[in-house]
This record gives sequence, C-alpha cells and structure tokens, in this order.
Amino acid sequence: MTFIFSYPKQTVRYLAIAAVLTLGVTAPFAFAQDQAGDLEVIQVVPNFYMIAGAGGNIGVQIGRDGVVLVNAGSEAMADKVVAAVKKLTSEPIRYIIDTSADPENVGGNAAIAKAGQSFTPAGNAATFTSGAANILSTDNVLNRMSAPTGKQSAYPVAAWPTDTFFTKERPVYLNQEGIEVIAQPAHSDGDAMVFFRRSDVLLTGDILDTTRFPVIDTERGGSIQGEVAALNRIVEIAIPSIPLVWEDGGTTVIPGRGRICDQADVVEYRDMITIIRDVVQDMINRGMTLQQIKDANPTRGYRKRYGSDTGTWTTDMFVEAVYKGLASKK
Repeated sequence: MTFIFSYPKQTVRYLAIAAVLTLGVTAPFAFAQDQAGDLEVIQVVPNFYMIAGAGGNIGVQIGRDGVVLVNAGSEAMADKVVAAVKKLTSEPIRYIIDTSADPENVGGNAAIAKAGQSFTPAGNAATFTSGAANILSTDNVLNRMSAPTGKQSAYPVAAWPTDTFFTKERPVYLNQEGIEVIAQPAHSDGDAMVFFRRSDVLLTGDILDTTRFPVIDTERGGSIQGEVAALNRIVEIAIPSIPLVWEDGGTTVIPGRGRICDQADVVEYRDMITIIRDVVQDMINRGMTLQQIKDANPTRGYRKRYGSDTGTWTTDMFVEAVYKGLASKK
C-alpha cells in the first residue's frame, strides 16, 4: 500500500500518521485499503473521505441524508468504488457531482448511480435511471457526454448528468452542510470546483494536479488564462493553515490527482503556472516560433517535478497548449 505522507498540515499530521502506523491509536484521519489493493481510502475530516486509485481522486461526504460523491472515477473501477463506499457507511449514494467530462471522472457514473438511490421518485424524467442517484454537473459536461450535435454519444444515457446548471454556481444543501458547486472553466470549458463549507474541504477537479503540469484541453475550451484564473479562485476560497503545532486548521484542498493540499500548496502551483505563462508570453512577443519556444525550455526549474517526455500528457504538449492560448489571444 502506498501512503501519502506529504499531508499539508505537516507537523501534527506526521505525528498522527506515525501514531496510526506504530501504535494503532485513533487519529484525526486514517488510511484504509480495499481487499483488491487497488484503492486507498483516506479520512480527511470526520465524515469526509478521499478515494484514490480509481482514476481521478474521489471525494466522499457521508451524513444522515446519504452519501455525496465528487466524481465517479473510471468505468473499470466503479464496482470497487461502490464496495469502498459500502465499507464506510450503509447509507445510500445520493449524489454524484462531476467536475469535468474526463473519463477518469465520469466513467463510473452509470454503475455507481445505479448502485445508489435518488431523492427523486423513479421515472420522474426520461433520462433518469429508475431509482438511481442523481448526477450533477455544468451544462458543458452534459454536452460533451451526450454529443448534442448529432455525433455518436460517448457515454450511455445512464451515465449522463441528470441535473445541470449554466450559472456561476449551484448551491446544494445535504447532510447539514452547504455545498457550493462552482463553474470554473480552466482545463476545459466544463470544469467545476466543489466546496463543502462546513467540512472546509475544496475539491478542484483537474484544475489542480500535483502529479504533472495541468492538462489544458484546448479542443474542449481549456486555456492557460482560465487555468491561472481558476487557481487564483482556489487561493481566494481556501483559508490558510495556522502554523501552530497544537492547532490544526485551514481549508483542505483535494486535487484532481495527487496528494492532498492546503492553500500554500495551491499558491506554489499557481505561481509556477503563472511564471511559465509569462515566460512563454515574452517569447511570443519576441517573435519566437512554437518550436523555438519548446527548444528554449520555458518550464526549466519545474520540468523535473511536473514534466514528462512520455505518456498521455507530456511537457511539450503542455507548452504547446500554453502557446496556443496566448498566441490566439494576440
């Protein structure tokens, strides 16, 4: 099992981890793993968990009204996600909130919604799966999943969002907690952040990815300017941690992928993206071509930590996406 040791509230949480691992004592958060060994379940605060290893990170809020999931993971991991949630609570899954239309976030929608139970009576709408949990997203996520232009739909109807919004945000109140679903175009035009106000937990979706440079899908409305604006918004919402050993506080930020963060981690990531953007902008202003910019390595200083020369999202792809966004604006 892989433990996430770099938790943002460093001193207190390091001591708590050591206590859990060596003494078996109760701590403010804990680690568990499903029997197949594919998922990690991390208790963030009481009644709130993060599931890692199912594609993108999944948020799990539990209360008297049932379970709210932020993202559903990949299709292949859906059954394991359902099993992991059942180990945490006997309450039904009521809501799935999609932060984007990416397969690692919505692939499990159909299976997990079917395993849940809606507040809405069965058969209320033609697109509802009878008795299934509700799925909430921005309008653009539904557009991407349902292919309204007449093309072949990428997902079955059962996976489509059943509740969408086109405004700046959609408030939800469940489990005695206000939940703000905030539309924030960044890596795509359908992105949303989800802020659990009482728990003080903010899920960013793919706006923040601590494992790599952010994926900017220019074909689906993503842009570097939107990415920077979204990271600034996260910094505004999140309350910084209190640097006291005896005081544990501050907003917990759960990225789309990677380790749990606090506001300071987001500031560092935002600054890195802003610096790269400004460097590329300066190169464009000096008349450099895309290839010349790539050769100049504008990600120098951050490439070792966040970059990759192989895989589905390389450093060159990131630089090209930044270039396209800035050059088209010019």
